[in-house]
Amino acid sequence: MNSEKKSIREVVLAAVRGLVLALVSLPFGIAFLVLVPLSLAFIPLGVGIVTTPVVLTGVRALADVRRRLAAEWCGVRIPAAYRPIPRGTNPWTRTFTMLGDPQTWRDVRWLPVDTTAGFVTALLPAMLLFFSVEGLMLPFGLWRSYTHGGTYWYAFVPVSGEASAIGAGVLALVLLGVSRRIAPRLLTVHFRLTRAVLGNGDSELAERVRVLTETRRDAVDTSAAELRRIERDLHDGAQARLVAMGMDLGTIEMLLDKDPARARQLLAQARRNSVDALEELRDLVRGIHPPVLAERGLGDAVRALALRLPLPAEVTVELPGRADAPVESAAYFAVSEVLTNAAKHSGADRIWIDLHHTDGRLRITVTDNGRGGAAVGAGSGLAGVEKRLGTFDGVLAVSSPAGGPTMVTMELPCVLS
Repeated sequence: MNSEKKSIREVVLAAVRGLVLALVSLPFGIAFLVLVPLSLAFIPLGVGIVTTPVVLTGVRALADVRRRLAAEWCGVRIPAAYRPIPRGTNPWTRTFTMLGDPQTWRDVRWLPVDTTAGFVTALLPAMLLFFSVEGLMLPFGLWRSYTHGGTYWYAFVPVSGEASAIGAGVLALVLLGVSRRIAPRLLTVHFRLTRAVLGNGDSELAERVRVLTETRRDAVDTSAAELRRIERDLHDGAQARLVAMGMDLGTIEMLLDKDPARARQLLAQARRNSVDALEELRDLVRGIHPPVLAERGLGDAVRALALRLPLPAEVTVELPGRADAPVESAAYFAVSEVLTNAAKHSGADRIWIDLHHTDGRLRITVTDNGRGGAAVGAGSGLAGVEKRLGTFDGVLAVSSPAGGPTMVTMELPCVLS
């Protein structure tokens, strides 16, 4: 009995969803079919430079809604491989970046398919169910409203009286049984048609290669910059102190017999320089790979970061194991940068840090109760965090409305030992 109710519910749900999908998406599809070529035609006049990004963003939003519904309703995954658009770019750059994106043109090609074949396939579950219900109503007198003394054809059954209406009702029962089996599948067919147009495996792979190439190039650039930083810190810090200490020791040798008091002063100064040089070397090593990270893992390393913050921080760690060392290092320095930004710029008086691992992904959330307004943009520390995570196929998401709070979420795919 429960399975029977579940089956009927699935049929009705598929019919309603298909009907809503068809009736709601059709006007939007037709509108964009008109707006896209119109906006492109106005590009030479300059007006299209402003309108084209808006129109194409609307098409992208419509396609994203369809992708989400496909996954939620029928479990059909439709990947999207949009090229990133740098924040703060001018309309000209934004327009031609979007026009140069293969995914944008897949979205545009999808519009005529969706308003024709897509519209029909979305309607099929509702049409089949409603047609079956209509046939079931014929034996109960509905045939009199249809025939008016003539013949009404229900599929291939001519209905002209009560006996033929009963025959149509039997056919409707058969169609209802068929609809119970295929109505949900018909909606899946609609979304598979959508996937065939919106998702292109070869293009997706090419886009994936492009993204990985960019992230690897960023990783190389970051590594080169890090090596230059280490070289500069050694040259300006520990090396300079060691050179000064060597000169002091030479002077001490000459003053031992002539001016013992001055020699003792220089000796004390050389000892202070050695302590400072050792501390700078320790800081440098800690900046390359913190000992606490290597010895005790990411959770304790982040707790150590929180203890050094100038404001209270609450750390929650749910990690049943450890990730690979490069992933831990990337996550650690990403958290460090986010915490530094929060402490310097957010105006917050409290920070919450959450680390956990689920579904093969390390997820880190840093939340503060500051003034908000944080964004990933050129020149910001978050842009560097995004590049660092991108090297490991990680992602960064920032939610920071004006007035706060700010939530920075970082995800890295990894397995824990």
